[in-house]
Amino acid sequence: MRFFFDARYIRTDFHDGISRYSTELGRAVAAQAPVTFLVSDPGQRALLPDGAETIMLHGPTSVLEPFTALRLNRYRPDVVFTPLQTMGSLGRRFRLILTLQDIIYYRDPTPPTNLPPHIRLGWWLYHQAYWPQRLVLDRADAVVTVSETSRSYIEKYRLTRRPITVVSNAPSPLLSVPESGTVGRDLVYVGSFMPYKNTDVLIKALAYLPADFTLHLVSPINADREAELAALIPDGRTVIFHRGVTEAQYLELLGRAYALLTASKVEGFGLPIVEAQRAGVPVICSETDIFTEVAGPDALFFPPDDPVALAKQLETLDDPSVRQRIVDAGRANAARFSWDRSASVLLDLARSLLSR
Repeated sequence: MRFFFDARYIRTDFHDGISRYSTELGRAVAAQAPVTFLVSDPGQRALLPDGAETIMLHGPTSVLEPFTALRLNRYRPDVVFTPLQTMGSLGRRFRLILTLQDIIYYRDPTPPTNLPPHIRLGWWLYHQAYWPQRLVLDRADAVVTVSETSRSYIEKYRLTRRPITVVSNAPSPLLSVPESGTVGRDLVYVGSFMPYKNTDVLIKALAYLPADFTLHLVSPINADREAELAALIPDGRTVIFHRGVTEAQYLELLGRAYALLTASKVEGFGLPIVEAQRAGVPVICSETDIFTEVAGPDALFFPPDDPVALAKQLETLDDPSVRQRIVDAGRANAARFSWDRSASVLLDLARSLLSR
């Protein structure tokens, strides 16, 4: 089977969710079967397995994207997998697996700020109705998503007639957090600052916590959004905007973290949660369908818009026995997710398409 994996969404600076999903799933697939990676930046090759076969294509936001299948036909792939749903399929002569990570942008159609203006406009228009998504997904032979919660929403809104397979996220098998020896009073948030992420609540919760807590906002952020959030910081409280960190810096932060926090109202998965759990860091997250699935029943939850409830959950971690229980339950929960298992599911799906 000539299996092609679309690695063009891998970022060479700082992983976002799609980038990490592409990198880790791609590595696991390559460990189990021959694979050819599609890249659009030479730097992406450094994040793929050594010696991986690659094909250089245009970027996924290029005006050439609708004609991607015509370019791929010349390489005679049997199955092509892409971690999003936007790959052009015009004239394809291969099996195609598209991915719908989540339906977040139907609830909040604000596009990511790092996209070109014409893509942002198209993004917003695209998410004003369900029928464009149906047309896109039904171009494929199969559809992948990352969680049972996302699959249930795709089915609820009848976004595709194609079979839906869950190929879940997982913590990196290479995740190794340095032993700090002591737990500090550092709170960590990893993720974007889009409105649905509800980061405001994390900052507001500091007003109900002792002043020695420090909130670390790890991810890149634009100046306007940073100014908005900075204006919410309670007097005498500390918030550090890291504006993006290296993997080593991120792991160092986790090594001394008191807890990882997220108040997001909607997600497709929530990879930082299982990464923190695997690292032995307590997780406190908003009580939503997806986090109940991903974080497990023994995590600490709070209503998404209630900073007081978040602060009270943090206070429970002052009890060493409670903290140890949450850490142990988190490690057991994170073990449910494995990139090797996800790669096996994806390859089984690809083989089944060929056998039809």
